[in-house]
Amino acid sequence: MALHARFRRGLAAAPDRAAFRVGDEELTYTQADTLALRWAGALVELAGGRPKAVGVLAEKSAACYVGILAALYAGAAVVPLNPDFPVVRTQRMAAAAGIGALIVDERGERLVDQLPTVPVLAAHRPKPRAALTAPLSVAPDDPAYVLFTSGSTGRPKGVPITHANLTHYFGLVDEWYQATPADAFSQTFDVTFDCAMFDLFTAWGAGATAVAVPAWAYRDLPAFVADQGITVWFSTPSAIGLVRRAAGLAAGSLPGLRLSLFAGEALKCADAADWQRAAANSAVENLYGPTELTITVTRHRWSEASLGLGVNGMAPIGRPNAGHDHLLLDLAGEPAEAEGELWITGPQLTAGYLDPADDTGRYARRGGRRWYATGDRVRRADNGELVYLGRSDSQVQVQGWRVELAEVDHAVRGCAGVEDAVTVGVTAADSTELVVFYTGQQSSTARFAAQLRGALPTGLIPRHYRHLVDMPLNANRKVDRLELVERARKVLVEAGRVG
Repeated sequence: MALHARFRRGLAAAPDRAAFRVGDEELTYTQADTLALRWAGALVELAGGRPKAVGVLAEKSAACYVGILAALYAGAAVVPLNPDFPVVRTQRMAAAAGIGALIVDERGERLVDQLPTVPVLAAHRPKPRAALTAPLSVAPDDPAYVLFTSGSTGRPKGVPITHANLTHYFGLVDEWYQATPADAFSQTFDVTFDCAMFDLFTAWGAGATAVAVPAWAYRDLPAFVADQGITVWFSTPSAIGLVRRAAGLAAGSLPGLRLSLFAGEALKCADAADWQRAAANSAVENLYGPTELTITVTRHRWSEASLGLGVNGMAPIGRPNAGHDHLLLDLAGEPAEAEGELWITGPQLTAGYLDPADDTGRYARRGGRRWYATGDRVRRADNGELVYLGRSDSQVQVQGWRVELAEVDHAVRGCAGVEDAVTVGVTAADSTELVVFYTGQQSSTARFAAQLRGALPTGLIPRHYRHLVDMPLNANRKVDRLELVERARKVLVEAGRVG
């Protein structure tokens, strides 16, 4: 099934229901379909034929959502772009994806002169064009959209996700969650993050409504969820802390939710339990999956038994989706039964990066099959489910000890008054120093040291702690670890540990 066919299925099921809502702005399925066909016709005309890829440079709005749909209707791969991203990053993404046309809103239009020269459709002042009568056909192996990895250590890597990848994924999603036109889905993720595609196309495949969640909504999320009639919540786990600090996680405070999903970063058991108490009528699930494996590729449904399966206070990530195989590889690259780096293969595995040179170290052949090496270390629980331990590169060596940063995080979270903690390692001279950032009640270094002596070897007890009101979050509302590393460097400079 072509990805756009999911919207057409929703159109048939609920033509007069809102396809999306952004503040006071909403369009029904019929209105969005009519507009998308008109814009798709304009894209084909402007590009002189079917464009290979279409950039959508817009903030969350009708321009953004209809733009995504119009690009798909035009038979192109969608390339979501964020007007708030650094221009250099956007330039690289647009060039790498080879966009043949661009849809912009007013904010996006201000950046057009700094991007590759392509035809531009300005959503806020469209010119009359001939509309398509129906979406253009696509092949299963054609890319539906192109997303980019964070590029935290260099240029972003483009990942084309095909209609075939998505057909398998959404087939499972439909079976699991049984969405209907009566549902309303939260839309918390930036559209440059693949989880946003879950929000939109799970909702649209059922004739449900996708509701954009503004930042201010977290100040009183129960009221926002009730007012918008949201029944399916999906966000990063960091949102749980935001809601808790705003006193929004009282028992039974989210009664309208029937499904609560979390992905994008590790889910703490304590957070899952708190959310479950607030959303007592909801199933709570922890989802996991790199972009290269099409949105999410494992799932664990939370229950009381989950507490006994977690490691370092983190909830299990479950088992790989149906149709997929996985391996755990030890440090020598040999198969391991209990713990190792997670490799996965199956129908959600994408073909590779836009630049094949980027495939090295991630896409690999083993036993005659093609695998994706996630770079994530997992442990197999007693029931066979997987538990996330951390990134393979999140191990640091301190005074000869090799330590998982997640282990230190877990120990600090056990200290009195601490709500959350993130530890980063920074090289100072010829050693690694650990810097802990934490939220909750402010405490002293001496008090931390005294409490951690029973949980960590003496040589691994951090010497630097910084209290934060809130953890910094990036555009996808994940904890911004790059920002914390920069802050940690400044801490060490102030302490005279780094020149």
